[in-house]
Amino acid sequence: MSFIERTIRTVLLVELMQGMWLTFRYMFRPKVTLNYPYEKGYLSPRFRAEHALRRYEGGEERCISCKLCEAICPAQAITIEGMAREDGSRRTLRYDIDMTKCIYCGYCEEACPVDAIVEGPNFEFATESREELMYDKMKLLDNGSRWEVELALRLNQDKKYR
Repeated sequence: MSFIERTIRTVLLVELMQGMWLTFRYMFRPKVTLNYPYEKGYLSPRFRAEHALRRYEGGEERCISCKLCEAICPAQAITIEGMAREDGSRRTLRYDIDMTKCIYCGYCEEACPVDAIVEGPNFEFATESREELMYDKMKLLDNGSRWEVELALRLNQDKKYR
């Protein structure tokens, strides 16, 4: 671009007028902003957020303390202690997840043979202290009870694609 062309573009404020025209074009289009706490955006069925432990329909917890999720966790955020019952089945005594370490990779969910540990749709679990992000078995079971309908629906959709 020559000196004369640059001078003309500078004097006539061509770039400024192009920017103003772009703003004017978008001024009359429909708004794309959501009023967040009252309006929620679309979440993919594969979205992974807060962990939950599920129960069977009868109320018995699904986790059989196989420790596959603990072994596969790349961040080593899961700690499990289990014991054998009188009938020979294994159940967990302690199931802890340090959510500050978790990288939400979903490996724990994929490794679980009974779909006990899942990552649910709840992404609004901000806390005021780090200790609140140390999830124990009861907190995980409560999450499972709270989100069971959404979790079961998502797991059924995932099985269609496998």
